[in-house]
Amino acid sequence: MLEETDEHIISRDGLGRTNKLVKSSASIPLPLDYPVKDMDSWRKIKHMYQYDDSRMKDIDIAGMKAQSEAGSLVCAWIVGGFDIARELMGDEAACLAYYDDIELMHDIIATVSETAYIVLDKVSSEVTIDQLCTHEDLAGKSGPLIGPVMVKEFILPYYRKQIDLLASRGTRLFSQDSDGNITPVMDVFMDAGINIFYPMEPAAGMDIVEARKKYGKRIAYKGGIDKHVLRTTKENIKKELEYKLQPMMLEGGIVFSNDHRVPNGVSLENYRYYVDTARELMGLEPISHEEKGWTRMAF
Repeated sequence: MLEETDEHIISRDGLGRTNKLVKSSASIPLPLDYPVKDMDSWRKIKHMYQYDDSRMKDIDIAGMKAQSEAGSLVCAWIVGGFDIARELMGDEAACLAYYDDIELMHDIIATVSETAYIVLDKVSSEVTIDQLCTHEDLAGKSGPLIGPVMVKEFILPYYRKQIDLLASRGTRLFSQDSDGNITPVMDVFMDAGINIFYPMEPAAGMDIVEARKKYGKRIAYKGGIDKHVLRTTKENIKKELEYKLQPMMLEGGIVFSNDHRVPNGVSLENYRYYVDTARELMGLEPISHEEKGWTRMAF
């Protein structure tokens, strides 16, 4: 904590970024600066991302085995190939560095790739990892911040190294989380081994129905339902659900949910209608509102 007033909190996080949180209007802080500006500043923190055997003690492999044998899904996370750069440098600097500082970008991705591989190799030799996840957030409404050529050069080899290792040891699910319109880079990420995309954000132009028509069951999805519709009318909610939950979409490979958290302004009545209508379309039993309560998502 660096500073707190009635209006804001300024703090420094684990990445070395100085962040400002405006109390009246935000739940996510805005970075004011970033730790990596060039190769020299990256080298100062590079050791944080290199493999260190002493940190393996924090990974409870025995606990994973027990939970796996009890039927739990074992998930592992790797940092996103684009996301790690934007977190360390900021979006604009990271995008420019793919052209202006290629050596730096290759060194960052090579470092996290080697560390991820060593850790995943050690863990997967003891217990099967069911799902590998990564977070990118590399797109906005107008499209991705980097195109397929950049993804192919910088990120695909990183993904393939981890995915090929785990696939050879029984992992079947490879999931990527990215907001925005990722249509131009989906095929390259599929070549890299990704087979689950979410949240499939409708406000950015993502349409899970059109994606299912194009890719069939090669790809699974999570999300896809327009969260903004929930604060309009019941008629609009029903129309959205009938389109997204049509028979073709109920054949498997999709976890339906709104694309992000429920936005401000959604009435409890509308939310209940959303859940009840979705369950009806999916052939599920209705929820008793009084008995079950509404403290969490119902589907």
